[in-house]
This record gives sequence, C-alpha cells and structure tokens, in this order.
Amino acid sequence: MRTDRSDILIIGGGIAGLATALDLLDGRHSVLVLDRDDEQAFGGLARESFGGMFFVDSPEQRRQGIRDSVDLAWRDWCSFAEFDPHDGWPRAWAKTYVERATADVHGWVRRLGVSFLPVVNWVERGEFRPGNSVPRFHIAWGTGKGITDAVISALRGHANAGRLTLRFNARVEQLTLQGGRVIGAEGHDEIDGTPFAVRAEQVVIAAGGINGSLDRVRQHWHADWGRPPATILNGSHRFADGTLHDATLAAGGVVTHLDRMWNYAAGVHHPRPRKANHGLSLVPPRSALWLNWRGQRIGPQPLVSGFDTRRLVTAICAEERQYSWQLMNRRIALRELAVSGAEFNPSIREKSRLRFVRDLLAGNRWLVDEMIKTCPDVVTAMSLPELVAKMNALQGDQAVERDAVADAVSQYDATIARGESLMNDEQLRRIAALRQYRGDRLRLCKFQPIMAKDALPLIAIREFIISRKSLGGIRTDLQSRVRDAMDHPIPGLYAVGEAAGFGGGGMHGLRALEGTFLGGCILSGRLAAASIDGRTELLKG
Repeated sequence: MRTDRSDILIIGGGIAGLATALDLLDGRHSVLVLDRDDEQAFGGLARESFGGMFFVDSPEQRRQGIRDSVDLAWRDWCSFAEFDPHDGWPRAWAKTYVERATADVHGWVRRLGVSFLPVVNWVERGEFRPGNSVPRFHIAWGTGKGITDAVISALRGHANAGRLTLRFNARVEQLTLQGGRVIGAEGHDEIDGTPFAVRAEQVVIAAGGINGSLDRVRQHWHADWGRPPATILNGSHRFADGTLHDATLAAGGVVTHLDRMWNYAAGVHHPRPRKANHGLSLVPPRSALWLNWRGQRIGPQPLVSGFDTRRLVTAICAEERQYSWQLMNRRIALRELAVSGAEFNPSIREKSRLRFVRDLLAGNRWLVDEMIKTCPDVVTAMSLPELVAKMNALQGDQAVERDAVADAVSQYDATIARGESLMNDEQLRRIAALRQYRGDRLRLCKFQPIMAKDALPLIAIREFIISRKSLGGIRTDLQSRVRDAMDHPIPGLYAVGEAAGFGGGGMHGLRALEGTFLGGCILSGRLAAASIDGRTELLKG
C-alpha cells in the first residue's frame, strides 16, 4: 500500500479545505490535500455556487446607507435558528460568525482580490418568524467560481507552495488512530481502486455534508416535513455522501442534527445532467402563482420566495403529492426567473458588466429561451386550457384540474385590476413591500396580470424539492477541533465547513439567513489553521 507523510492532511478540496490550506502555508507545516474529485473540479461545490456571502456592517452596506450591527444580526440569527437548549457549540459558533464574518471573512477574500456587487441583496426576511432585518447577502463579482479561483491562485502562487501537495481522485474511507490520537487516514483511488494511506500530525476533515446522498437525505428527513417526497433532486456535490461522518463516528467523534438541512422548493431537472437526479435550484419568480399538484393555489398563505425558504419546503411537503407548479407569463419570466449558481449566471461569473446591465434592463432572454428549450419541467402555451393539457401530459396523468388553475388565475388577475389601493391579496402585498427596496425593484414586475395578452405565452414550471446543504454535522469547538461524547477534543482531528455543519455541528439551527455557507466554510477553516499553527491572535478574534 502506498503511504505518504505530511505534517497536515486535509481531506477535501472545497472552499473550507482551501481556506485551511492557504492559512497553513503561512506557517511552517507541509500540507497534503486529498480531494475525491477530478482536478478540473477543484474547489468543490463552492465553484458552482452563486457566491453570496452574509456580512454584518460591511463596507457595501455602509455605502448603501444600511445600518446594521452585530446585536441586530445576532437577534435575527437566533430568531431563525430556533436553537435547542443544548445547542451549546452551535450557538457559540453562530455568535462567533456574526461577530467575525466581516473582519475575518470579508477582509480575507477582499485581500485575495474578490469584490462584491454594489447593491446588497435582501433574502430570508422572515415570514412567521423574523429573519434578516436588513440586506446582508453580498454577491461576489465572479460568483463562487471567482472566489475559488482567487483562493486556488493564492495557493499555487504562495511563497511556500513547495510545502503543498495536491492529490485528486483520492477517496478517504477511514481515519487511522493510535493511542487515542488520529494519526492519518486510509482510502482508495477513485479511478483504479489502488489503496493508499497517509500519516500526519493533524487531520482536517473538509469533505462536505451528507446531502449528495439522497438515501441519507431520506434517512434523516426532518419530522416537520412528514415523509420524504417520491422525487428529490440532487443539488449538492456528488461526493458529499457522509463517508467521513461515518469515519468520525468510528474514531469516537460526535455527529449531530443531520435532520437539519437547507433544501429548496423550486428544483428542476438539469438539462445536461452530470450525476443521478441532477437538479437546478430556481430563484422562484415572486409574481408567479405557486400551485400544488392539482393546480390549486397553495395557501391560505400564498408561497412567495425570499422570506422563509424552509417554510416553502414545509408547505409543499404537506401536500399529498410533494411537488408543485409555478405559473407565469413570459414577461414575468424575463424579469424575474433566475437559476441559482454560477453556471446559469454567465454575466456575473465572467465579470461582464455589459452583459450584466443588458440582462438587468432587457430581461434574461437567453435564460428563459434556454429553459423553455432544454429543461424537461417547463411547458408553454398561448391559452390556459392548452397549458393545463401540457402540464398533465408532462406528468402523465390528469392531476392538474383546469377549473382550479383558471380560478386561481382569474382571481389573481381580478385583484390586480381593482387597483393598488384595493389589492387584498397577500402575495401582492408582499410584492408591494419588496419593491420598496431597489435591490428587489430592479428584478420584480409591478403587479403583472398572468393573462395579459401582450405578456404571453404562458409558462408553467414543474418544481421538486432539491437537496442542497447539511446544516448538521460533526461537532466541533471554536478551534474546529472534533469533540467526543464526553465533549473532549479528539487529539489530531479537526473538521471544517459543511462537514462540521459549518461549525459546531449545526451553527444555523433550523434555518439559515443565507450567505452563511461559504463564509462558514472560510471562517471554520481559518480557525482550524490558527489552532494548528498556534496563532492565538486569530483564535481570540
């Protein structure tokens, strides 16, 4: 068996592992990164992400005149998290993130050359519980790809890059213990099955969560959501399968809150799938009608995105058939339809200001046309009866009731026709409130009727629950050291990023305020590196 040696072994080449490695190169250690994926995918799921990051009282917020504070953000976080009384480490990690994200994450990526769009987005505002009181979602210019490229460039160009070794297609399956201390890991080559071993003074797990395994997602499905849907799409990394969670348990570590997940309600099948059940997560248009499997408007509280993502999932999972439809017209789609992630946001990904302004002002014509042409979950028609017939043909039954769809559309359009002062509809009230903030007004129609003739054709999108992030994970302390059942650190073992539930085994609690995933990866990685290096100034904050 091939055996390698390094001072530090990092298992996983996503953004958490990269941040750990980059900070460690500033010290005296040799670093070996084992990544299970191919080299062209180096950077993990962060490379595919939209690149949104949660910061508090940031320079971008201050330039917009947004008054934010740690106290306000902490109140919002606790409201959304609904922490359990025994969530000691998750709560401590959450407080640390709120206090330190701007200095230790925003400042860190800015030094690497990452910049952010000037208008901060306002997501997860809260519905039945308060969420973000102010906009905090900072979109990286270049998306998540730009962030990972910047970190990888800094790694490869580091003065101590000679101490860094990168190995790809390396599947780690178990940790090696000696006298109660983790001294390395073992596994096999992902391509040819050749076994290998690594010996190291410290091992850092940065291998992601469990949500890439739909079997594990179903196994840990939260009780609030009832039974798992028949169809769940995969929007996570294909290798985020919980293998290192099992290895941690075998080494005496604790894994918690795996039923806490950040799934999305508007998943569609990827037109060009690269893995089983590959899904895309849509940014659901707010002016579209959200219908259940029969074509009835979901309510009594209508579904509108941007307030409480978990509530959307809960409402759809409460239906007899746990999928939904969004009904809109082309004008709504052009203004509001978007797909989360780097792949379908080329103007931001490639940093093209001209294309970005064009899409903002004229609408995402290329995206709408691409989805209509290639996505199997999208149907269009010039009339409602024709649209319903196509919805049923897509589903392969007669579940969608034409009268239910017609009633939902006619009632909605009639309410708009009465005028803004008489719009007694919660969705329209939300739209009116959203349009008060310029970051939303730019991408939101002003009370658009569905059946307006100059806005046709009609578009219906069948949407499924899509698996994304693990909010639970390996329990860690504020130095990213893995804790055992007696809450003692396991010598030689660290966990960072999504593997650690982004810190502490679940720093988000039940819900995330969004933008905290990339930031949690970076902060937990940096604190792990500081602990290994003994840099007390970063550990103290």
